[in-house]
Amino acid sequence: MSTLESRVHETRHPQTRVEVLRGLRAALPIMIGFVPFALVLGAQASQKGLSFVEVPLMTGLNFGGGSELAAIELWTSPPHVLLIAAITFLINSRHLLMGAALAPLIQHLPKRQALPALFFMCDESWAMALADARKRKALDARHAFSLPYYLGVSAGLYLTWVIFTTIGAAVGPMIGNVQTYGFDMAFPAVFLVLLKGMWKDVRTARPWLVSLVVAGLTYLTVPGAWYVAAGALSGVLSAFLLADNK
Repeated sequence: MSTLESRVHETRHPQTRVEVLRGLRAALPIMIGFVPFALVLGAQASQKGLSFVEVPLMTGLNFGGGSELAAIELWTSPPHVLLIAAITFLINSRHLLMGAALAPLIQHLPKRQALPALFFMCDESWAMALADARKRKALDARHAFSLPYYLGVSAGLYLTWVIFTTIGAAVGPMIGNVQTYGFDMAFPAVFLVLLKGMWKDVRTARPWLVSLVVAGLTYLTVPGAWYVAAGALSGVLSAFLLADNK
């Protein structure tokens, strides 16, 4: 390695570490919010018959809290695998839209970095990455998307989720029905915090309202998890139409 290359490496490495730590610090409140929800999911999974090994395999390979909770709610013995797979696909279909929104920000990355980054994408890391990219763009950063920051966020959220769902599976049989303690409110609370961070003004939030109303009406009138797809698609469509009308 040449002297110039050594200096570049020494310059980049501390900066990468700083960005990773910045991501971890930013994700800390969300990580804390994950804990009770992860414990609830792990406990419910163990009460449905999943083993101490199967729970972290599910949460680690899928990494989608909404679909995992739905899968556990539908779990029977023996499980209806096709039904669970279909509901999981339906609920996680929102990641198609999330990935499309993230794609312009990561197009400069090689596939060996972009694909693993997309694997660790969840609602919270996606929202935080977009918010951070918006701030970096305003500061005229070379690339709006900071991969080390995103990896710091994702690592914190992923490890918290897998570790505490596993702990929930271990202690679940001892504490009974954890929903009676109100821990299941952690997930909505996390989303409210994320929405607050992404808020600009009432005009730009109109698609949120459309999505909320459509999802709520679908939830009340259509059985199953169709409200997820209905809310996502109506939000995207309204954003497109309202943008054209400006």
